[in-house]
Order: sequence, then structure tokens, then C-alpha cells
Amino acid sequence: MPAKAKAPGARKTGAKPGRSAIADVVTREYTIHLHKRIFGVSFKKRAPRAIKEIRSFTQQAMGTRDVRLDPLLNKEVWKSGIRGVPFRLRLRIARKRNDEEGAKEKLYSYVQAVGVKDPKGLQTTVVEDT
Repeated sequence: MPAKAKAPGARKTGAKPGRSAIADVVTREYTIHLHKRIFGVSFKKRAPRAIKEIRSFTQQAMGTRDVRLDPLLNKEVWKSGIRGVPFRLRLRIARKRNDEEGAKEKLYSYVQAVGVKDPKGLQTTVVEDT
């Protein structure tokens, strides 16, 4: 009887390839283009949707499900009202260890707003903690 052929891309059971995010406690600065993410959203839902989009961007960029937003970031999004969300925001996202007892996630991301005059065209940078 011939051996079964594996489907392309199928993995062997056992250790997953890739790297562990445990050692990756890092802080980066990103520019997020909010305007393209809330385009077409009705006025009374724009700022709440922007907060959700920041959260989903952070989950994708840092690979953590636990995302915590700084209260000053919330103020920055809402400062022009529910309709007047800024087109772009500069964010400092820090991936940190979760030291709480019985925490579901080993890492969490903390998102802060960075005060820059014009975030357009700025590249992602790694921030060195001192």
C-alpha cells in the first residue's frame, strides 16, 4: 500500500517553527494612518472605530492579544470630537512581560501617543530603553 502524500504546506506535529516572543520585550514607534481605516464610517462612530483600529493594529504588529491603551492616547484621538479623528497618529508601542498572578497572556502591549508635529512620512523605529 503506498504511503499517503502530505498536502503542500502541511507541518509535522511537534515543535512549531518560528521564534518565541517571550524574549522580545521591545518598544517601537509606528505611524498609523487612521484616515484610511475609518474612511466611510459614519460620523458618530469614527472615534470609537479609531480606538478599535489602533487596538487591532497593535495586535497585528506586536503579536499580543492583550493591548492596553494610555489614557492620553484616548484624549489625543478624541480631542477634536467624535467626528474629527486625526488622519495620522504616531504611536509608541511597548511589548512588556505580564507579571500578574494567573495572567492568561505572558506578554501585553502598552500603546502611547507620541507628540510630533507631522507624523506623515516617518518610518518605524526601535526605541532603546535606558
